[in-house]
Amino acid sequence: MKLLELIHESARQLTDAGVAFGHGTTNAFDEAAWLVLWQLGLPLDTPLEGPDSLGNEPVPPEKQVQVATLLLARINTRRPAAYLTREAWLQGLAFYVDERVIVPRSLIAELLVDGGFDYWLSENTHRVLDLCTGNGSLAVLAALSYPDVEVTASDISDDALAVARINVDKHGLQDRITLLHSDGLASVGGPFDLIVCNPPYVNAQSMATLPAEYQAEPALALDGNMHGGSDGMDFIRQLFTAAPQHMSENAVMVLEIGNERPNFEEAFPNLEVVWLATSAGEDQVLLVSRTALLNNIIPT
Repeated sequence: MKLLELIHESARQLTDAGVAFGHGTTNAFDEAAWLVLWQLGLPLDTPLEGPDSLGNEPVPPEKQVQVATLLLARINTRRPAAYLTREAWLQGLAFYVDERVIVPRSLIAELLVDGGFDYWLSENTHRVLDLCTGNGSLAVLAALSYPDVEVTASDISDDALAVARINVDKHGLQDRITLLHSDGLASVGGPFDLIVCNPPYVNAQSMATLPAEYQAEPALALDGNMHGGSDGMDFIRQLFTAAPQHMSENAVMVLEIGNERPNFEEAFPNLEVVWLATSAGEDQVLLVSRTALLNNIIPT
């Protein structure tokens, strides 16, 4: 079987099995290409069509067996592909991942790389906090995007911080990123000029119906109802109340809330925010200033 044929056949099997995507890919073909190329030791940007294509290269039978084994693991366990390969890609960078962290996919990553909120920063932006850092990918991208800043990356999970350490070291940023255990903002200090945060925000109804691939991830990083709520805003309520004292005078916070904009606006109806344009639309990531937080009474 040729390489491109093997990918198409693998994609068909993924489709027939009804696996869920969203952990680095959005469709069966891309997921199949990722798994096949990784198992064969080929770069993920290997050309499959065109003059330099390897799509017509034959795949030896023993390699086909290895691909089949990996594909069965993806189908039978419903674990995200990144947990099987121990690697995820975000904005062109490779990051180590395992079951101790969610698979990195934050839209804040593209904003960091593309300068999507540079307008609100200045020459006085020196200290950055990546709150709920998970595997550390946003902290790494922030440090690479803004070479003059110092980054603190915090998480409540020691397991997540252990994975973040792997990635900070992998990208050679030990001198610019400080990893810190903190329950929310409790131990981070500050003040910070920029806070980026991809918090737990999934509402209770959505948590109850998550596909198996998402259930394989740490619930602590997804469930926004840990304090008895149901709208996914529990963590964010506490965050907004505590944040101003950890922010410099002109600081801003960039916050991802996924598909929870209706719940967010119901929880914070008077809060002035800016919705940032991303590849997923203009209702997934917001920016809020310290001034706006201070000017509003945040429900607790």
